[in-house]
Amino acid sequence: MDRVDSLEERMAHLMRAVEDLSDVVARQASEIAGLEGRVRLLMERAAEEEAFRGPPEANVRPPHW
Repeated sequence: MDRVDSLEERMAHLMRAVEDLSDVVARQASEIAGLEGRVRLLMERAAEEEAFRGPPEANVRPPHW
């Protein structure tokens, strides 16, 4: 009986660990989705700013010259 009890106890711990890891993965997926939205917004803003400035001027010396 000790072997069965030991296996049941180990299985219970493993099931708890799997549930905990599942919660972590779900939380991380939610955070990643939020961060992807922020990155998308920042990329759109950068593209709008670049479009507003227009194309770079040709034959203009860089500021370090």
